[in-house]
Amino acid sequence: MELQRNDVVDLSVIMPCLNEETTVGISVLEAKRFLDEHDIIGEVIVVDNGSTDLSVEVAKQHGALVLSEPSRGYGNALRAGFRNARGRITIMGDCDTTYDFLNLGDMYALLNSGSWDLVVGNRYAGGIEKGAMPVLHKLGVRFLSYCGRKRYGVTVYDFHCGLRGFTKQACEKMNLEAEGMEFATEMIAKAAKNHLRITEIPVCLRKCQHNRKSKLRTFRDGMRHLMYILSHT
Repeated sequence: MELQRNDVVDLSVIMPCLNEETTVGISVLEAKRFLDEHDIIGEVIVVDNGSTDLSVEVAKQHGALVLSEPSRGYGNALRAGFRNARGRITIMGDCDTTYDFLNLGDMYALLNSGSWDLVVGNRYAGGIEKGAMPVLHKLGVRFLSYCGRKRYGVTVYDFHCGLRGFTKQACEKMNLEAEGMEFATEMIAKAAKNHLRITEIPVCLRKCQHNRKSKLRTFRDGMRHLMYILSHT
């Protein structure tokens, strides 16, 4: 459905982006197709975080609204997207083809029902394609998710899944501030602190369709999550 200037936006799909010229167009098209097939008034926002390739041009060519966030960091990019999102519901996800934007229906339905404020993807329940996640990352996410569950009293088993959705009101209550990868942990921690209704949904983690260098740094990013858990109640 084509978005008009005065339309009330129902769903904002937000993708942080750093040098993803080979994949961002695919992800944008998937999200736009989902909106069209489900007759949802929505927008697809790509937040460029300092790309030096053709990511911005490709995203625009495929119909995304492109924002620029010069301050590097996963959290910085996403918060810029949230500030500019018009939808009453937001779904966020990486634009490297590892997440399937054609199948957002279950996540959207849970949020649209009014029963949940935050819906987090669970890659362990939904399936991880061979080669999509290194073994060390699988173990690290399980350990940090265990620590997070104990610390914040939630039943989330995949604290680091990048595919998740929430309502506009929930976003305002969480008042997110983290700049880096620990942003994913902060979101669940602050949702719990504000007594928001949190649930998980199985999602598949696909292997990236193109050869690319992962932006995750196993030890550094893992420590950022752990330090957040240890220092924030």
